[in-house]
Amino acid sequence: MKIKILSTSDVHGYLYPTNYSDRKDHQDYGLLKCATKIKQIKAQADPDEWVITIENGDFIQGSPLTYYTAKKNEKWRSIYMQMTNAIGYDAGVLGNHEFNYGMAYLKQCEAKRSYPILGANLHEQDGIVDAPYKIIERNGLKVGIIGLTTQFIPHWELAEHIKNWQFESAVKAAKKWIPIMRKQADVVIAAYHGGFECDLATGEPNEQLTGENEGYQLLKEVSGIDALVTGHQHREIATICQGVPTTQPGEKGKFVGEIELQLDAHHKIQKRQTELLSVADVKPDSELVELTTKLQNEVEDWLDQPMGQVEGKMRVTDPMAARLNGHPYLSFINQVQMAATGADLSATALFDNDVGGYNPTVTMRNIVNSYVYPNTLAVLKITGADLKAALERCGSFFTRDEKGNVSVSAIFREPKIQYYNYDVYSGINYAFDLDKLVGERLIALSYHGKLVADDQNLEIVLNQYRAIGGGSYPMFGAGKIVREVQIDMTELISDYFVKHPVVTAIKEENIRIK
Repeated sequence: MKIKILSTSDVHGYLYPTNYSDRKDHQDYGLLKCATKIKQIKAQADPDEWVITIENGDFIQGSPLTYYTAKKNEKWRSIYMQMTNAIGYDAGVLGNHEFNYGMAYLKQCEAKRSYPILGANLHEQDGIVDAPYKIIERNGLKVGIIGLTTQFIPHWELAEHIKNWQFESAVKAAKKWIPIMRKQADVVIAAYHGGFECDLATGEPNEQLTGENEGYQLLKEVSGIDALVTGHQHREIATICQGVPTTQPGEKGKFVGEIELQLDAHHKIQKRQTELLSVADVKPDSELVELTTKLQNEVEDWLDQPMGQVEGKMRVTDPMAARLNGHPYLSFINQVQMAATGADLSATALFDNDVGGYNPTVTMRNIVNSYVYPNTLAVLKITGADLKAALERCGSFFTRDEKGNVSVSAIFREPKIQYYNYDVYSGINYAFDLDKLVGERLIALSYHGKLVADDQNLEIVLNQYRAIGGGSYPMFGAGKIVREVQIDMTELISDYFVKHPVVTAIKEENIRIK
């Protein structure tokens, strides 16, 4: 007998093959394409072939469409489960971004599922998680699926969104539940919304061992896992790690992960193989297109709404130059943050290289495509020493080769891209020397024209992710927050344009890189 384990992960609400840059944009990804691929594989399966499907989290947040269903028209929230039910998933796992819009949104999006949400390391009172694991059976063969989610969610998420939840180490939970499952199942699948903290070949750590990603440790310390489905890092992985087939299918529905297990008559695994199945060559599933067309049209109409005007240039055409030298778009975001909070020191990031900035006529499309996260704001009281440490972290973002060419340091590119962990500041003047060692690159820092002292008290506004130390910024933290603005940044930007219908593109000359 053969088992095929198909998985999607980190779709982030990209149902249609578009990045929403304009109405005519077309990309080779999206859940509608994944649905076609999954249905094709199921239809072509031999009688002795069992196709098992898993949705591995970060599904209902991350695109203009999900923002629309979360903030503008809640009647569409049931669409997510209508789609996954139609695809026919056998199990689902919560991702960290499932919590971003709060529990009411999560409950509505997950209602009326035809499959269970599994979470062995999640302890909650909101009635979302159905069970730690599930045993399914076909022709006498029993397969167990355990669900696991990164334990690091409390380090990122607003406290009110997870007030009835506790998050345990995935490894600890697996050590408890896998032996129980092994007594009931012939094959055990671990579905983990988390990634790998170590190099898959050598086992050497390739990131700080915070517990955010425990995939390598999971396979090293927990025996009895026959297949591992992962996500969270947006990596494209199909391999055998420590003898266990594992996949991670990227993001936005670019691939369907496939693990194939061949079993003998005694249900013992004889052969293992993995593959990432591209969906570029298939058309969107017609059933789901019919189900979602009205929603998609509403989203496109909403995105085309004009919100304001820009005098000057606020388009981002060179992301690297914007990070090196600052950019009017980043200055504008800092301006919005300072106006919303009263702080006169602010930092923000160019989240990825797809951020386009604003056209002369700013539409909602410009706003939500450039600011893709549902961040709120926090003002922190920090010291000059804290500020210097944060800037040194930013200074480590760059590296320079022997020819003098500047690029992004490997630690911000591998094992996953982390452009969102480099900030550009307003309200200070500062300089880096990239020829100096990491940790010693900040060579100038002034605030209101005066050098910043280590014991000086300052107030800075940051998005909530950075404010609690996200992105390896331990010099910040929840204990230093003095006030918050619990309004999504996209709404704050929109409101700013209501108050200031015309804004001027200004490039601050406050950054110098030597």
